[in-house]
Amino acid sequence: MRLDFYLSHVTDLARKAAKIAAAKGRVTVNGVEVKKANHTIVEGDQVCLDGELLAWPSEGYYLMHKPAGYVCANTDAEHPTVLDLLPSHLGQGLNIVGRLDKDTTGLLLLTTDGQWLHRITSPRNACQKRYRMMLAEPISDEALQALEEGVMLNGESQATLPAKAQRLAEQEIYLTIQEGKYHQVKRMLAAVGNKVVSLHRDQIGELILDAQLQAGEFRELTEQEVSYF
Repeated sequence: MRLDFYLSHVTDLARKAAKIAAAKGRVTVNGVEVKKANHTIVEGDQVCLDGELLAWPSEGYYLMHKPAGYVCANTDAEHPTVLDLLPSHLGQGLNIVGRLDKDTTGLLLLTTDGQWLHRITSPRNACQKRYRMMLAEPISDEALQALEEGVMLNGESQATLPAKAQRLAEQEIYLTIQEGKYHQVKRMLAAVGNKVVSLHRDQIGELILDAQLQAGEFRELTEQEVSYF
């Protein structure tokens, strides 16, 4: 791991400020002053900033209430990304667990732990995701049943896996799926002759989005929540 990346990960220093701190002789590695920001450090090295021993970074696990207008990408030339909502020292090294469309809101997970990410996204684990949506037209009992049994999406050769559909109002439903096909929820509603007007994810597995967490806000997961996956 590069020294400047490490410093920006375990302190409040941005990457540029970490390089400057090293250049000024404020950093030692195993008791030796290191001024090069690209110096490689490994776990077990003792890194000090201004004489204070720094801890080795642990894995990060975060829950975000994604607002509309942000894309789920590390960088994007045209749109702000969800990582822009995080302090710079947290955003580095984080991976987005799955994707939500730019206009979709709700529960989003971010982590530095690749194995944990894989357990959530791997099809073999069939991690369930619940979406609340407003529809363009009232939905019939027949359409709800079709969604639960599986529908054929345009361009696919196999029907979707069984899902859970619950009517909340004439034009509002919950839909819980265990797959992650491209634009799957919107395509499922199109397959039963309807259209999604607004889409919000509020649950992944056992983890439910905090009611008090406002759009654009985030928090660290608890140890118990990390253990859900």
